[in-house]
Amino acid sequence: MSGTEISVSPASAGIGARLRDRTGDVSPSDPFDVFLLKSLLYPVIPVLTLLVCLACFQQRPMGPYLLVAVLAFLGVADLLDVVPIRIAPASIMALRSLIDITLRWSLLMAFLYALLKLSGLGPNYNENLLVAWALGTPLALWMGELIAQRLLRSAASFLKFERQALIVGATSVGMQLEQNLRTHPGAHVNVIGYFENRSKERIAAECQHKVLGGLHDVGAYVAKNSVDIVYIALPMTPQPRIVELLNSLRNSTASVYFVPDLKVFELVQPRFDVLDGIPVIAVCESPFYGIRGIAKRLSDICIASGALIALSPVLLLSALAVKWTSPGPVIYRQRRYGLDGRAIVVYKFRSLRIVEDGETSYTQVGRNDLRVTPVGAFLRKTSLDELPQLFNVLIGNMSIVGPRPHAIAVNELYRSQIPGYMVRHKVKPGITGWAQVNGYRGGDDLDSMTKRISFDIEYLRHWSIGLDFIIMLKTALMIWSDRRAY
Repeated sequence: MSGTEISVSPASAGIGARLRDRTGDVSPSDPFDVFLLKSLLYPVIPVLTLLVCLACFQQRPMGPYLLVAVLAFLGVADLLDVVPIRIAPASIMALRSLIDITLRWSLLMAFLYALLKLSGLGPNYNENLLVAWALGTPLALWMGELIAQRLLRSAASFLKFERQALIVGATSVGMQLEQNLRTHPGAHVNVIGYFENRSKERIAAECQHKVLGGLHDVGAYVAKNSVDIVYIALPMTPQPRIVELLNSLRNSTASVYFVPDLKVFELVQPRFDVLDGIPVIAVCESPFYGIRGIAKRLSDICIASGALIALSPVLLLSALAVKWTSPGPVIYRQRRYGLDGRAIVVYKFRSLRIVEDGETSYTQVGRNDLRVTPVGAFLRKTSLDELPQLFNVLIGNMSIVGPRPHAIAVNELYRSQIPGYMVRHKVKPGITGWAQVNGYRGGDDLDSMTKRISFDIEYLRHWSIGLDFIIMLKTALMIWSDRRAY
């Protein structure tokens, strides 16, 4: 018999659901056809749409078009990863998915366009054909995703087998794992029962009738029954009982998975990696690693540049209004914490008669604050005072969307009072953010700040280009309707 396969699998209870989850959707335990569908659908669709366009324009699928097909396959495989599975494909999620796919595809098209121009290969292509391909592929990708999700959710109709599994450890993470396996589309794993050494009085009531024996019984049970998978939901330590359990399974063909309980860590952007054969788990990580960071930065540059050009008359009029109506500088510079907690200088149109440096002291602006100038009140109400931060975005110490930067004095006040406060600095601060569009634009009391930090950390956990776009749209809609702004 073959040796036992041992893997480490994170419990979804510890990682949490994401608004747009692009990671961890393909598992070695997936049935082969499900694995292929989830892994290859995205990269294959652009190649198919290119072949359709070639046929429509009566071009042969050879030569330079083969290069485009290969680059599109590789680029989409990296940018879009795998088809995500969602239990309930609500319309808002479908719209967010379309936006996300379009933005990622646009990034790839910008790269391909630059490559063709710089390489001098542009004249070898039919420009109309490539335009039709570039415009039609995002819709094809989106439709393919929706169809694939429907197939994956109803996979039981065409998959003819169900894998049998045991869970060692009637723990909270083990129970959560069973629930996830029962409700996860396409998993096709039936949990037979639990093995646990503790007495029934120490086990949750809903699990007591499912306990089949103790840890010393697992090996014999697997040998006598058709068990495909064993999930170990116990602390991953070299305790004698764990070593004995693993040894008892070595002569079986069951796949064995450790399911570490990670929920106590409140993970931010959790992911697994291997460093020269040593597995590591990211407990707190920036969402902007690898190609994700490049996509974020390119979108910031494009949006900030376009906004500065489009809003240049507004910037000029705002600057003149500040200069002519009150003494003092037009631009207010304040030191705030940025990426990784490093101090940065943030630019704003001056809206107050008296300003503070923000490093040693900072007083939150309140309603009917006498420090606010008449022009400043209008700028603050419409958020026009934030426009100079577009230059911060171009410089690279801020982003269009991210946690709002707080004055250093505010950070020093709350970092010791709110658990996880400094985690928000794993990304660049933004001109607008998830907390702001959810009603936490101002307020420096402990309760408001705690809720704001909660939304900021949620943004880090669930980030996607599509989510950024939604936040920008919500911000634009809120500017003229937010009666709480002052």
